[in-house]
Amino acid sequence: MDWILFFIFLVGAYAVIAYYIHARKLWEDHIIFYGPIMAIKTKRVQFFDLFVSWRTFFRIYGTIGVIAVILVSVFITAMLFISVRYTLIIKPEPTGIYEPQNILLLPGINQYVPSTLAVWLAFIITIAVHEFGHAILCRVENIKVRGMGILIAVIPIGFFVEPDEEELDKMKGMPKVRMFGAGITNNLVLGFTCFVLVILMFGMVVPSTTQPIIHGIYSGYPAELAGVPQGSVVTAVNGIPVTTRGDISAVLNTTKPGDTVTLAVKKEDTVKEYTLTLAAWPTEYGNAPTSGFMGVEYYDGAAVKSAMGTLISPIGFFQFIVIPFASDPGSQFLRILAFDTPDTGYYQVPFWGFWDIVHLFFWCAWININVGIFNAIPMIPLDGGYIFKEGVDRLLDRRGLIKYSTYVVSAVSYVMIVVLMSLIMLPYLLHM
Repeated sequence: MDWILFFIFLVGAYAVIAYYIHARKLWEDHIIFYGPIMAIKTKRVQFFDLFVSWRTFFRIYGTIGVIAVILVSVFITAMLFISVRYTLIIKPEPTGIYEPQNILLLPGINQYVPSTLAVWLAFIITIAVHEFGHAILCRVENIKVRGMGILIAVIPIGFFVEPDEEELDKMKGMPKVRMFGAGITNNLVLGFTCFVLVILMFGMVVPSTTQPIIHGIYSGYPAELAGVPQGSVVTAVNGIPVTTRGDISAVLNTTKPGDTVTLAVKKEDTVKEYTLTLAAWPTEYGNAPTSGFMGVEYYDGAAVKSAMGTLISPIGFFQFIVIPFASDPGSQFLRILAFDTPDTGYYQVPFWGFWDIVHLFFWCAWININVGIFNAIPMIPLDGGYIFKEGVDRLLDRRGLIKYSTYVVSAVSYVMIVVLMSLIMLPYLLHM
């Protein structure tokens, strides 16, 4: 409730201030409005001239980036068509990630992207590095930047730069392509850099104990019925001291359903014993053991730390990308990288605020990579669409067919729009 009241206060304060500025026509040279969105801009953009002296480096950087963007564009186009085919075959319910609001990468609107400080900072950083990429390459390619600014709707929601349109229209070939691709390139470079930093930072944590931690408790099974607290550390079973999960297995392997065991656990420096009447293993385990079952799931900090190192691989990268949506038990341990989960209490960290920085790096990586990939779609008005248009223009111009370029680019753009809309609408249409 406190956050709701604070948000209402912010909206009200913004509305009053924006209305006052608009009604009094204050600072018209620097503040303009697009509906409820306030744009604060400046013509002091000499900052971007500093990059002109690094022209050779940025042209090489931009060229490499264009190659990467083209590869990403081909990849995301193929994946979109595959996704449509998959949707037609699987016919998913229009819930979860298939709900329209979850297509948008907006904190608080998308149910999988929380409205936290780390997410909003990452969101703003993503837009800033994207727009600054365009501005830097404009100056490197001798295009004037007439202004830049920030878009505000209660809070900052984006940045923008204003290149000289006449000079931009005259530009052709690789200089223009490099300029359009610079924003995507910056997003991908920053995204993958933060991705590596997240993994490196997790390598700095130390599991708080080597003893088994009860991370989950099965509903209706012995541990829950006996009142064993979640998050407690197992110290002994039937009076036998426990140092590893293997100690528990050794004792339980000698039992059968209906036997009783005494479980000693420590919670907040207090050790307490619980008597459990063991049950049979759940049938969903398939070839389940015949021994007794307590109904607990353990957290192994050392194993999780080791598993984090495997993320730097194609499969690991995919696991990283789906962390916000992951619900299967095998991926749940990864959510510690993005969310403030109880799992953070199972580790010792090197400094205060450590997890806040990890979460910021995660969302910087996740949002930048997703924004970069989305913008690479060959569809106007996305950057990928303008890169595709420039390529088609140059290809057809050499053959005297430039007049057909607009038709080709428009056709591809419409196809991509239909594909994107299909991913949103098909789950609903298939269940009507």
